[in-house]
Amino acid sequence: MTVTALEPDDYLMLSGIQHFAFCPRQWALIHVEQQWKENVLTTEGNDVHRMVDDPQFDETRGDKRVVRSMPLVSEALRVRGTADMVEFRRQEQPSSATVVLEGRAGYWSVIPVEYKRGKPKRDDRDALQLCAQAICLEEMLGVSISEGEIFYHEVRKREKIELTSGLRERVAKITVEMTKMHAESRTPKAVYKTHCRQCSLVSLCQPKWSSRGAKSAAAYVEQWIGGHRQ
Repeated sequence: MTVTALEPDDYLMLSGIQHFAFCPRQWALIHVEQQWKENVLTTEGNDVHRMVDDPQFDETRGDKRVVRSMPLVSEALRVRGTADMVEFRRQEQPSSATVVLEGRAGYWSVIPVEYKRGKPKRDDRDALQLCAQAICLEEMLGVSISEGEIFYHEVRKREKIELTSGLRERVAKITVEMTKMHAESRTPKAVYKTHCRQCSLVSLCQPKWSSRGAKSAAAYVEQWIGGHRQ
């Protein structure tokens, strides 16, 4: 199994796909303006990911090989990142959905597994991140991946995700928009919605205020300072 070498300066973060799907402004504040702030939800999420954050973990038991913290990259999407876990499951026959692993007999299907702190969401942002991971693996390993799994810590079970053409098209569209926005160093105007209350950046974003004028956190700070000088 050969993993493509990463060139960090040339790729956007794969994890940003979930941020962008949740809110393009949140993505820009984090990935363009380099703003970040922890809250209870992000702290809990970090704790969950520490369960599988072990780049040295590579274990084979019977017909299953488990690799944690696997580096990912896609030339097509121009993203890089890390898969929480990738499972290789032994199959009897070779196909477009299997790979040959060095030093291991047989043919192996590839299943990306993402870990999340909460429970299944009503929107598709978790599925989009998982789909992007699968696209990276397909490109790196020359394999077809039809499904992945998300482990939700709150309900303590995995959910199978079918990696449909619709999800793949959404991933491609989002990465194009991310690349364009990053190249332009542009942060979109805020649109206040109920999900803003869940965002760790709500105090920096000020969505109720900035939706009426400011287009970036920097602009908000400048206008706030200017107003208090008068």
